[in-house]
Amino acid sequence: MMYLLALIAIVTIAVLCWKAFGPGHPPSAPGPTRKRVLGPDDDPEFLWRISRQQKHRDGDPGSAEH
Repeated sequence: MMYLLALIAIVTIAVLCWKAFGPGHPPSAPGPTRKRVLGPDDDPEFLWRISRQQKHRDGDPGSAEH
């Protein structure tokens, strides 16, 4: 029984190590990274453009207030 429990523990540790460090693990060295995708409500440039369009549509001549 003791050997069976030891075997299960070894297999479990091996699987965890494989998932942590095996193939498909992202490299730790710096390389080309993709730009993080932002939703419209998190993108400051998008929100700025919407604000500008809203001011333009309302006829506000570009007030400095935010």
